[in-house]
Amino acid sequence: MDAMSLSFERTQSVAVLGGGPGGYEAALAAAQLGAEVTLVERAGVGGAAILTDVVPSKSLIATADAAVAIAGASDLGVEFYAKGAEGKPLKPMVAINLAAVNKRLLSLARQQSDDLRATLLEEGVRIVTGHGRLEGNRAVVVSTGPGGTDFDRIEADTLVVSVGASPRQLSSAKPDGERILTWTQLYSMPALPDHLIVVGSGVTGAEFAGAYMNLGAKVTLVSSRDRVLPGEDEDAAAVLEKVFTRGGMQVLSKSRAAKVERTPDGVMVTLSDGRTVEGSHCLMAVGSVPNTAGIGLEDAGVQLAESGHIQVNRVARTSVPNIYAAGDCTTFMPLASVASMQGRTAIFHALGDAVIPLERRRIAANIFTAPEIATIGWQEKDIADGLVEGVAHKLPLAANARAKMMGIKDGFVKIIAHRGSGTVIGGVIVGPRASELIYPVAIAVERRLTVDQVSRVFTVFPSLSGSITDAVRAMHSVEVVREDG
Repeated sequence: MDAMSLSFERTQSVAVLGGGPGGYEAALAAAQLGAEVTLVERAGVGGAAILTDVVPSKSLIATADAAVAIAGASDLGVEFYAKGAEGKPLKPMVAINLAAVNKRLLSLARQQSDDLRATLLEEGVRIVTGHGRLEGNRAVVVSTGPGGTDFDRIEADTLVVSVGASPRQLSSAKPDGERILTWTQLYSMPALPDHLIVVGSGVTGAEFAGAYMNLGAKVTLVSSRDRVLPGEDEDAAAVLEKVFTRGGMQVLSKSRAAKVERTPDGVMVTLSDGRTVEGSHCLMAVGSVPNTAGIGLEDAGVQLAESGHIQVNRVARTSVPNIYAAGDCTTFMPLASVASMQGRTAIFHALGDAVIPLERRRIAANIFTAPEIATIGWQEKDIADGLVEGVAHKLPLAANARAKMMGIKDGFVKIIAHRGSGTVIGGVIVGPRASELIYPVAIAVERRLTVDQVSRVFTVFPSLSGSITDAVRAMHSVEVVREDG
């Protein structure tokens, strides 16, 4: 059923609370399907993902990648020199103007937000700026004036909640926006930190630790687990940790931060075993908290998890039939791409369009470290845990001709296939632009292609994607291999 064939007895109304990726896509999809749409957002269209999270952080990482490319250019025979007073060559140093970097990335974020806002307005979406909360299951009340003096009440047939999440704050390490920082506060630093201590070795901690190391800062990463990225593929985490230590980062494994305090000229992190680490700044990357408190969810009958996340099913529907939720405030995967798909799925379901329920095992994810780490579907740990009958094959990127030309030494392609059928059920790619390279593997998982079917697709030679072809070709026998041999 397409949008033109949808017909309603009357125009359906949709109110969206939160303008992040989930809320934006929900509002856009609803408007395109002919609904009367109101979007409520307190900071700006795009939400935290655009203004303080994904866009600025990945822009910072892009700058760090450029610095690494310049520093490593000599490996490819490219050398930078300037002539001195006597005509002698002087090797210039790479310098980072962090104030200029931050100004640029925040400008990019605001520009992206403005572009999204313009798109919604063109589609006829009404945008209300203010703090919103649910009033029952059929209305949103918005505080639009200073001090909560002015209110706007929006009634709607369908409500979509996409209020996102905020950095978790610990009472023993209160952010002050100057020396002890959350990831939303990093962009106020006027200069590169002399020594950045990152507490937390999950995705956010690893991304920023790697970025600031590559920008030239001294970095110490405090990990409460035995390795960085404890929830990711073990081989991928090992590659990244090797790159980190080779770059001069100090990784403190099995070291839990008990408290973080200001010192006269920096910060001091006290570990649970009594050791201390002193630096100039500290980034607290210890998870996030959903922004679901005090917005009327419980009174509307919406079921929440113990963590405060909104319980949703595979079409983003909550326990209340006409209320949907999308993004980091839900119990689904906290990814911008997932939030976007949840928002669209919610609207398609609510307005009677064709719906494909979301499936976790078909969602591609990427960690924007250097090298990047991209994953899709079942993983090798799932095989070891007996959750799926599968076999994995890993091929180092260093064996790839294009990788040799580009000077790539770290990374690999790993394909997971079902034992017996040879169907591709997962994969891991570690390397430059892994976020792009995972796409063909994601297609294979989505369309249930076998390793032989993927192996018959032509790839360009030389290309990094050729490693995917080489890996699946090496798995030709998977289709006939059984447990009994």
